[in-house]
Amino acid sequence: MITRLHEKYRKDAIPALSKRFGFDNTMAVPRVKKVTVNIGLGEASANVKLLDTAAAELGQITGQKPVITRAKKSIANFKIRKGMPIGCMVTLRGERMYEFLDRLSSIVLPRVRDFKGLPPNSFDGRGNYTLGLKDQLVFPEIDYTRVDKIKGMNITITTTARNDEEGRELLKLLGVPFRAQA
Repeated sequence: MITRLHEKYRKDAIPALSKRFGFDNTMAVPRVKKVTVNIGLGEASANVKLLDTAAAELGQITGQKPVITRAKKSIANFKIRKGMPIGCMVTLRGERMYEFLDRLSSIVLPRVRDFKGLPPNSFDGRGNYTLGLKDQLVFPEIDYTRVDKIKGMNITITTTARNDEEGRELLKLLGVPFRAQA
């Protein structure tokens, strides 16, 4: 089953990107490769229960079981040892990715308080976009009566675009709400 956003990409975005950037082959047109959702909890070193609830909430949001991320090296100032669980992440690909992006741009981002659009300059130079959310309550899947602690998350949209301009145009055509540049 093809999701609404994937259909929009095939019908509208591919021809528009081909025309704008002069791609002859449809396989050369930039596309979204994966979406990574990450919750980092440094305080999980003291309270492991926080990590369990964060993983459960991330699973509800994405519809996929998260992977527990562990510290790569010890940091004495933060009381973190190598191998300690410090966060969780999910990598979405295929139809789940398109479905998540569709929900993110049409339902979740408009629910953010004082939302005027995403900053258009948060690209990394290779067409990938990263945004941060301050709390998980903007997702309708989360029951706010059962939330013990507000957790932020990073969402990285990885594309096959060669530069930021192509990536920005791709995400704009997919309906990601960017702030108007002044």
